[in-house]
Parts: sequence; C-alpha cells; structure tokens
Amino acid sequence: MRAVLMAGGSGTRLRPLTCDLPKPMVPILNRPIAEHIVNLLKRNGITEVIATLFYLPDVMRNYFSDGRDFGVQMTYAVEEDQPLGTAGCVKNIADLLTETFLVISGDSVTDFDLKAAIEYHKQKGSKATLVLTRVPNPIEFGVVITDDEGRIKRFLEKPSTSEIFSDTVNTGTYILEPEVLDYLPANEESDFSKDLFPLLLEKGEPMFGYVADGYWCDVGHLEAYREAQYDALHRKVVVDYAYPETSDDVWIGDNTQIDPTVQIHPPVMIGNNCRIGPRTVLEPGTVIGDNVTIGSDADLKRPIVWNGAIVGDEVHLRACSIARGARVDRRSHVLEGAVIGPLSTVGEEAQISPGVRVWPSKQIESGATLNINLIWGNTAQRNLFGQRGVAGLANIDITPEFAVKLGAAYGSTLKQGSHVTVSRDQRSISRMVSRSLIAGLMSVGINIQNLEATAIPVARSVLAQMGVAGGIHVRLHPDRPDYVLIEFFDEHGIDIPKGKEKKIEGAYFKEDLRRSPIHEIGTVAYPTGVVSTYTTAFEKHVNVDAVTNSQAKIVIDYLYAVSGAVLPQILGKFDCDAVVLNASLRQMALSNDEREVMLSQLGQVVQALRATFGAQVSANGEQLILVDEVGTCIRGEVLTALMSHMMLTTHPRGTIVVPVHTSGAIEHIARRHDGHVIRTKANPTALMEACQTNPNVVLGGSGEMGFIFPELHPGFDAMFCIAKLIELLSLQQRSLEQVWSELPRMAYRMQTLRCPWTVKGALMRYLVEENPPERLELIDGVKILGDNPDDWILVLPDAGEPLVHIYGNSQSREWLDSTLDKYQQHVQNFIEKEQGIIKETVSL
Repeated sequence: MRAVLMAGGSGTRLRPLTCDLPKPMVPILNRPIAEHIVNLLKRNGITEVIATLFYLPDVMRNYFSDGRDFGVQMTYAVEEDQPLGTAGCVKNIADLLTETFLVISGDSVTDFDLKAAIEYHKQKGSKATLVLTRVPNPIEFGVVITDDEGRIKRFLEKPSTSEIFSDTVNTGTYILEPEVLDYLPANEESDFSKDLFPLLLEKGEPMFGYVADGYWCDVGHLEAYREAQYDALHRKVVVDYAYPETSDDVWIGDNTQIDPTVQIHPPVMIGNNCRIGPRTVLEPGTVIGDNVTIGSDADLKRPIVWNGAIVGDEVHLRACSIARGARVDRRSHVLEGAVIGPLSTVGEEAQISPGVRVWPSKQIESGATLNINLIWGNTAQRNLFGQRGVAGLANIDITPEFAVKLGAAYGSTLKQGSHVTVSRDQRSISRMVSRSLIAGLMSVGINIQNLEATAIPVARSVLAQMGVAGGIHVRLHPDRPDYVLIEFFDEHGIDIPKGKEKKIEGAYFKEDLRRSPIHEIGTVAYPTGVVSTYTTAFEKHVNVDAVTNSQAKIVIDYLYAVSGAVLPQILGKFDCDAVVLNASLRQMALSNDEREVMLSQLGQVVQALRATFGAQVSANGEQLILVDEVGTCIRGEVLTALMSHMMLTTHPRGTIVVPVHTSGAIEHIARRHDGHVIRTKANPTALMEACQTNPNVVLGGSGEMGFIFPELHPGFDAMFCIAKLIELLSLQQRSLEQVWSELPRMAYRMQTLRCPWTVKGALMRYLVEENPPERLELIDGVKILGDNPDDWILVLPDAGEPLVHIYGNSQSREWLDSTLDKYQQHVQNFIEKEQGIIKETVSL
C-alpha cells in the first residue's frame, strides 16, 4: 500500500517557528514531525510514501532525499502554481494511486494502529474510511458523527460550542479507494472535509469512521507544539527517539559534554555536540537540540531549544521555544509560552514576557522588557472573536497598540481604497480605541467615514446607503462594564459571518498586513446628516398618524448613553409627550445594581405621571426593558412574547424570528394569528441573517438581545421599538397591561452550571447518544423533546464562558420542575465524572 503524506502547510499559527520552515519539518524531540510520521508508516508496513509539497518544498526534499536512509521509498509532488488543498493535491497524483491508499496529515503526532484501520476499511467495504479519535474539546477540529455501525452520517467543520454533538474528530488520516478521486475536479483547489467527503455522503457512497485508540496531537498552534514534546518525553506516545537512553528517561546524543555539577531531572533530552556549563539545572520536560551551548548557573524549566542555539550564564527559560541559531544572553528571562525566532538575539538581562513572539533575525536590547510581539504585535492569542465581536478588558486586553493592529488586519482583508464607517459610544476609552482602529485602517489604504459618537442603530442603518465595504462600532460591553466590545458590520449592517472573522484573525496572527505607500494612505471624512438619514428611514416605517394621534405619554430612561441624543429629536416631530430621564452623557459605566435602582425609579415616575408606559434603553440603543402603566417591569421572555403578540395582531400571517431557547409561548401566539416562527442559533448574527433571508419577517430577536425590524435596518433597535409600541397601542387601543393579560401562560425556567471547556464536547455527544433521534433538535445545543409539543429541555453550552445553560419549557409546571431538575442532576453528574477522568489522566 502507498501512503500520501500531505506536507504542504506553512504553519501560520506556529509563527515565527515556521517563517523559514514548513510545518511538517518542525522538530518534535529533535526530529521533524514528518520523520515521526514516516516512522509510524514504516512500523505499520507502509514503505512507499508520496509527499505533496507546496511551501518551501526543498526543505523536505533535501532532508529525506529518496527516503533510503529512513527505510522507505520517498517521491514528491510539488504544487507549483497554487495550493490545491488537501484533496486537490491528492487528485493531482491520481495516476500514481491505482489501489487502496492511505492519506496522512503532515502536522500531527500519533501512534495509531494503521494496520487495524486498514483492515476495518476492507471489512466494511468502504470507499473512504476516516480515522477518528476522541478529544475533550473538539471546537478546534472537524467533528464527525457516525451511527452504531460506524457509517458516517454528518460532518461539522470546526463547530461552534453549541454545535458540538460528538467528540469524535477527524484526524486527517484517511484510507481511500482510488475511484473516489473521480469526484474531484482536476487542477482545482478542493478539500477532503469541505468538498469530497460531503459529496460522497450525498452520493450515498459507503463511508465509515474508524475510532482509533492511541495518542494523537494536532500540532496546530504553539501550545500544542509544546504539549506534544512533553507528551513524547513522558512516553504518552510511541515514537522513535533520536538518541540512546543513557539513564531512566534521559536521552543524550553523541559528543555532548555536561559538567558534573549539572542537575538533570528526568525526563530530559539533550542532542548531539552540546555543551552544558556548571551548576545548570534541567527540569523535567526540557528538550535541547543538537549543537546547543548552555552557560553556567542557567535554570531551564521545560524549554524547547532548537539546534545551534546559545544560552548564556544565569539565563532562566520557562516553557518557551528557542528556535534555530537563536541567542539568549546572560541573566535574561524568557517566560512561559514565549517564542524566540531563528537567528534572533535576546540581550543581557532582558525579559521576554509570557506568550510574546519574536520573529526571525531580531535584536532585543540589553535590559529591555518585551511584552508585545516584535514586529508590531501583541500577546499571542488563539482567537480574537468571541460570541459577539472582539471583547476584552479595557486598556488591558483592548489597548491602542492592539486596536491599531486589529484595524490593519481588518483593512488588509478589504480592497485597497475601500471605505468603512467607524462609530462608537461616548466613553473616552471608546474614543481612544476607535482612533487607534482608524490609524490601523488608514495604514493599509482604507478610507474612513467617521460617524463619531452615535447609537448603534444609527450606525447600522446608514451603512447600506453610504456604499461602504463595512463598519466598526466600539462601545463598552453591555454585560461587562469593564470590557470594551468591538463589533464589525458587513456592507448591509449585519454582523460579519464567522468566515470573515477567521480571515481577520488570520491576517492578525500571521502579521499578514498590507503596507501602503504615502500617496495611498487612507483618508478620514466626517459625514453630515447621519441622524437625519436615520430619522427619514425611521419616519418611513412608522405610522406617523397613529403615533401623532396616540396622545401617549411615555417616560424614557437613557442610562446616560448617546442614544439619548437621538430619540428625543424624532419623538418631538410626532408631538409625543416624552419625559426623558438620565439623558446626559456619562463616562463611567453603570453597574447592574445601579441599573436596577434606576429601573425602580422609572416605574415610580411612570406611576406618578400616569404615563402610557416607560422604557429603559441600554446597550447603546439596542436593548430595552419596558415598564407598564402600573410600574411593573416587562423584560426577557415576557417582553419577547408581548412584542410578538402585538406585531402579529397588526401583521397576521407574519413571521417571527427568535433564538432557539425562547419560550414555547411564541408558537402559541403565532398559531393565534396564523403566523410562523423561525428559531435560530442563539447569537446575534444568526438572528440578523435569518431576518434578512426569510420572507415576511415582521419581528426578530428577543427581550434579552433586543428586537429587529427588518424593513428599517438589519440590527437591533430599541428606539424604533419604542415608536412602534406607541403606534401599535394606538391602533389596537389597548394598554400594555391588557396586552400582557392576553399572553399564553407557559412554564419556563433556566439553570446554569459550571462546565469546563474540555467537557462540553463529550457532554453534547453523550446527550445525542442517550436520546432517540426523533426526540432531538440540533439547531443550537441539544434540545430533547417531550411527549407533548410544548415539553422540551435544551442544553446549550455558553459560547464565551465555561458554562452550560439548561432551559426547560412546558405547559405543566410539575413536568418542568421534575424534568429540569432531573437533567440538571444528569448533566452535573456527567461533568463531575468527566472531570474526574481528566484529573486521573493528568495525574497518570
């Protein structure tokens, strides 16, 4: 059998280690990853290897040559003009693959029994067999769902936390029959997971998943790179060691000189031709390459030191990576997770902070403290975007230098000369961050339409009319007053999709930033009439006569936000009697307790004035809480039901779009009005997209997130919601209290449990496997249906925190209480069991 070793990757998430090295040639225990794979193939009786190359192909060819020295026959296929993708590069050599063959990724460390996988493939009569493994946190990988017979039923490519229905993931190792390549186009980029396998599934070809026992690590980022080394040193994976074992768990190469006073605490690996000076301490997990010189009194705790590096006297290295030929001078400190690129120099008594990356051939001055990446970077992260935009602690995570680079990364994904809007709330921190974003955008040739301080609904609504490529809004996070939230909009004002977020992250992490010459630097303009443009659209979609003749008296609490400057102008045109509270601007964010006090005060004012209703506007104009005429707060699920009922009363047979966890009362309301309900994933982007792509949507969102009126603009808009409420109450000649009394009564509860990230995937798989398919809905999380249509339990992992939410819905309070408590205990027991397994594994 022949094996195809896919070795074309550039390893962008391993930068700066891979600036001059393809990822498969990155060393693990002083041998390239590709050599460990070749050894694995050889142990499984596979000695004919075809390597597909693209990035720096000569590095691998020069190392392996014809493969004779490694006990195999190596041939190479180079993608000359463009990368063809994982499947395209194999299609490119289809004439060499005339019988069953194996494909293996060149960037993972494993000791799988490939013979067993091949035998399984043959027994099943499979056309394509994917070698799978179980991982505790599958969010970074492609999840594969199989039935009891092992037949593949579904693929999820790098799912969100709430889409993890299994913890069996694609390891990038496949056993294929040659005829499956007929499904692929020639000389075109294609991918196994995204293109070929879904097509085979659609065509009904026999395709199976083999769940392999053993070790597997996808060396996809720097943390995984270090962990693979430590695991191999601790014998968690079967590998061939490059040097003899001179004592228990200590491997030392030839011609290496170690002073007798050196302390070596196993496991440790030291390469050929090394020199280690007096009183140096090598802690467990230390890996030292060939031709490395280490001075006296150095303290090495689990560093990965590549060939040819020089480490001075009294240097401290802590779980870091020191690349080929780098130099760390006397008394310097390189701390956890830091990377020193090839041929770089760290001066005497310098300190490299945790997670900092230094690119190749750089010089750090003596005595310097480096706490950002050198070249123009910040502390390395694995993801920028969360559930909603980019968020972090104000002036700690979200700093001016971070924002400059983020702006440049976003701008580098757009065409040079494009225009984008930038807007913000009124806070000084938001002004600082938005100016930094603008600087970054200008540096890559993007022109700015600076909307300055304005409400988010205004910023979204003008985007489409301005003909820009997108927009950015900066504000304090609505749920975290110490956090800044940076949101990115597409050309229509919708939050950008995940694919666009990944492009921005890619440009940010691999520093793939465009540099514009002086004459192409972007410009900044300050458009006028932005609020009037919003007001015109606002008036167009409100029944002005109904609002004007409503004789409504309303009280609005703006919580000292910039939206307070917009809505009063509009309501003034409608002759509304609006009493405004807290409309001045304030720099400090309000705590939740302060908001609740102000909400109570709002209710007292509404009662005292005998107003029609009150509204507290938050989240820079996106969200609101209502207060009815007797001072009772209306929020959350009740607010969602109330708004849906009022909109469908005026627009029967309309469509309502709500998140998956919304109370089942919505379906009852829709049936009253011959309407339709669409449930989406529990994130703002999904709601916005569904509102735009489905016909006849009259309302979207929820009391928790805010409400969308698609005819106005694609985002949430509390200001328009207030005007719409005045209109609907006038047309329907009812009060909020009367509308509330008409709502269906539904038992609904939610509970939240702590759930480690490493357990979420296994929990979702467990719930899917424990319940029959006809009782499951997998829109977002796992919804388990009861015997009655209104009875369901939803287990939904939190996208941003180590939490899991359990929602319950029923017309029977008894059923809900007993079932929700049962599932809470069920989930809690599973989490505790899995944590116990993980702790036991770690201790072993």
